[in-house]
Amino acid sequence: MTGRDPDDPEGKAAFRAFVRAHHPDVGGDPAVFAAGLARFRAAEPTAAEPARESEVDSRYDAPVSFVVNRRGIAAIVARFRRRRRRRRPPRVR
Repeated sequence: MTGRDPDDPEGKAAFRAFVRAHHPDVGGDPAVFAAGLARFRAAEPTAAEPARESEVDSRYDAPVSFVVNRRGIAAIVARFRRRRRRRRPPRVR
């Protein structure tokens, strides 16, 4: 195994501390920041060889679900229909 483990909390903390200290948006030198990013990227495992054999990117194996966002008058009508279907608890006197 070459490089560091991407799930390593110490490695993540070191990277975040480096970015907080040297990012150009907070007054850091862009050349130093680019060199540091290159150093961190060189330490990561390449995409061709994962860090572990069991570490396979399975994010894309999940089922796909589509959500319909109604707009305009259709959304208003659907909202009123949903409200009408809700059951209210009985009023107790």
